[in-house]
Amino acid sequence: MTDTARARKLADRIQVVVAQTLERRIKDPRLGFVTITDTRVTGDLREATVFYTVFGDETEREATAAALESAKGVIRSEVGKIGVRFTPTLTFVADALPDNARNIDDLLDRAKAIDAAVRTTAAGATYAGDADPYRVPASERDDEDE
Repeated sequence: MTDTARARKLADRIQVVVAQTLERRIKDPRLGFVTITDTRVTGDLREATVFYTVFGDETEREATAAALESAKGVIRSEVGKIGVRFTPTLTFVADALPDNARNIDDLLDRAKAIDAAVRTTAAGATYAGDADPYRVPASERDDEDE
């Protein structure tokens, strides 16, 4: 087993090589506007998972996934030029981060709307009982009256 620092360094290098290869060597028209967001390598340095995002709609995402699958061999051969003993197998996974961020933004917008509704309801509200709901002993009440 290798240490995690070496796996992390290899993952960073693979991320750069994959991004450069997609930019310079892969001329597939199905390939959309792709951003390589992260790369993770297993502890034995045999498998690498490359996370990517695609700017566009669902059809562009599917076309880009097909283009990446067909170009996997070329990209792996470029990764092999890094100088490791065993070239890791590549797995491309669409990153769910933008979808999660969009979902969180929607939830925050809903929470703001609910807070605004509560704020407007509370603006005209009055107390159901006394302004001071706590019981005060009779001796302290007499002191306040004087």
